[in-house]
Amino acid sequence: MFVVGLTGGIGSGKSTVAALFHAKGVPIIDADELARTVTQPGAPVLKKIVELFGSDIVLPNEHLDRAKLRSLVFSNEIMRKKLEQLLHPLILTEMKLRIEALNAPYCIAVIPLLLEIAPNPLIKRILIVDTSEESQITRTMSRDKISREDIDAILKTQVSRSKRLKLADDVIINDGKYEDLIPQVDKLHELYLSLGRP
Repeated sequence: MFVVGLTGGIGSGKSTVAALFHAKGVPIIDADELARTVTQPGAPVLKKIVELFGSDIVLPNEHLDRAKLRSLVFSNEIMRKKLEQLLHPLILTEMKLRIEALNAPYCIAVIPLLLEIAPNPLIKRILIVDTSEESQITRTMSRDKISREDIDAILKTQVSRSKRLKLADDVIINDGKYEDLIPQVDKLHELYLSLGRP
């Protein structure tokens, strides 16, 4: 399976771009969704997360309080690394299983921290969704209803825009209208079909 790793900074438009590929029938595997799967109530790793962060990290319905966890880890690098060490092997295993179950020329794996963590052995090509930092901040503030300070803390933990672009095999520019994304996705879809065919 030819796997394209789709990434970009917070608020860059990864989900929007993934949805455009999905509309073409391309299978999408979302690392955030896998993280929710491996931390469901009763999952062994949830117990370890509670040991690390305390019992108030779990909501009354026994689900993980993601908003609280996010604010804790983005203000504490040591705890963030510990959480990554717990979750990423599980997410990678789940991703591998889902990829193996697919029958398509290629798939897209949406991985927000693709460039921040250890190289992902499943990824054959890196696609970056790129936008200005100001756009990232504006979009994230309106979408997640979080403060500018929280967004700045998240941005500090992410690879810089210049480094991201250096590591990219392909780039989609998301600084204009939604319609501007369509021809960029169309072009890359044709490329990935040709790369994914045996």
